Amino acid sequence: MRFCDTHPSVVAWASESHRIPYFNPIKNKQTHYVPDFFIIYEDKHKKRHAEFIEIKPASQMLGNAKSTAQKAQAIVNEAKWQAAKTFAQKQGVGFRVLTENELFNHSQSPKKKR
Repeated sequence: MRFCDTHPSVVAWASESHRIPYFNPIKNKQTHYVPDFFIIYEDKHKKRHAEFIEIKPASQMLGNAKSTAQKAQAIVNEAKWQAAKTFAQKQGVGFRVLTENELFNHSQSPKKKR
């Protein structure tokens, strides 16, 4: 959140600002999903982009979940994210999920000066 407040490329942002309807396959009912962030930012060419961003542990994604509880959560998350992708597409904005793998990817950090 500090990054969003201070980075010069972030034009605007909000936390948990949108409710997206989706069908929960575990509870077998219609409910709502609230993405973590909505961010509007400018790229290096000053083109504006808008995205919904969800931050989740990799263990809550299909293919990474190990325990029964993690697998159940991953199934629900996939339903949420499919609804969010469709909603975002209709709004003309992006949607992506970030895990610790993207947030703490050291290969993208600046090179140390010698």
